[in-house]
Amino acid sequence: MKNKQRRFFVKRLMAGSLGVTLFSNYTSTATISTLPSLGNSDDTSEAFWETVKKQFRFAKGVHYFNNASLGSSPIEVQEATNTYRATLDAFPSKYMWGGWNEEKEKVRAQVADLFSVSKEEIAITHNTTEGMNLIARSFDLQKGDEIILVDHEHPSGTIPWEVWQERKGIKLVRPVVPILPSSVEEVVAVYEKAITKKTKVISMCHIVNTNGMILPVKEIAAMAHKKGILVAVDGAQAAGMFEIDLHDLGCDFYTVSAHKWLFAPKGIGIFYARQESQHYLKPLLVARGHEDTSIRRLENYNTRNLPEYLGLGTAVAFHTKIGKQKIEKRSYELKSYFREKIKHNAAFILKSPEQDDLSCAIQVVEVVGKNVSGIKEQLFEKYGIDTRPMTTYRLNSVRISFAIYITKKDIDYLVNALESLA
Repeated sequence: MKNKQRRFFVKRLMAGSLGVTLFSNYTSTATISTLPSLGNSDDTSEAFWETVKKQFRFAKGVHYFNNASLGSSPIEVQEATNTYRATLDAFPSKYMWGGWNEEKEKVRAQVADLFSVSKEEIAITHNTTEGMNLIARSFDLQKGDEIILVDHEHPSGTIPWEVWQERKGIKLVRPVVPILPSSVEEVVAVYEKAITKKTKVISMCHIVNTNGMILPVKEIAAMAHKKGILVAVDGAQAAGMFEIDLHDLGCDFYTVSAHKWLFAPKGIGIFYARQESQHYLKPLLVARGHEDTSIRRLENYNTRNLPEYLGLGTAVAFHTKIGKQKIEKRSYELKSYFREKIKHNAAFILKSPEQDDLSCAIQVVEVVGKNVSGIKEQLFEKYGIDTRPMTTYRLNSVRISFAIYITKKDIDYLVNALESLA
């Protein structure tokens, strides 16, 4: 597959569509700061979303439907991050150690506002994996205690528990969630049935990366807290896709890779711990200032990637300017548009739940009678469409992401390609 991808780019390079002309369709004036229609507007027309699309730049010939793996930063975020990097390199000691303290706190406040929580509940980390390690390593659990992780958890959500707790004799309980549950209640029942008197933590995804299923965090957290059980959430695939109020969600911990649906610089993450649950947490790293009792102790790395940290603030501003509710509405609109175009075609089987409370802007589809690896390769080789093949749980499906830079024209192109391959 990698060889075919290289051939795809080589052909376009030889044709002059990469290299010097890589961004020939990008006009420097087409940034969010010069397009006020993106912000403070009720416009949700397709023309509006075409304008949003112009804020991102991809290699010519690439149609990117793989945001659930890794997102692209909009032009404004790239430019801001590069400016921060140049500023840091021009006076390293000033900006690394103190020169940007106020700016860092402003970013923390922006993130807190995005999730409707206090800035004293937000740490800026590197990614979801770090957050899951921080949680799993913190607890002084006793042999025989239990942690619930359903079968669809991401490896970065299970491996930390295996390494830091299972090896000490802690039991990891792995109930099975149906691929296509009929209701939220059916999913909640899976967790409830798995709980015993020894259950200490439920660790779960908000959206699973396998087939885009939304797990009902709010309902599970409410149930768990009645039994004295803590709830930790991997929010990598949810944060930025739709509006999230973490206090309303009710979980104790929520960890995010901001480089997916928040389109932040790579290698920056968000960690939420509600005030009442922070005392459980221990830093993964300690350095000077480790006596700090605030949530900042969890991000005390001494030297760190400050341009990306501050670039996160620009990404959150970009997201906020478009509007959380508008982005959520668009996420569901694209999901519905795609499903309507293929659901009556017998050549396809949709393997993401249809209900809006059980799936959103990640959908997986099987092309009947075709191996997903071949479909993924042909989509890219023939049409420049990048997706993710999903083979676990007998999915045999391509995973498709509908980020805000995807338009209905893009979906039409994707569906035509799928129909051709089918």
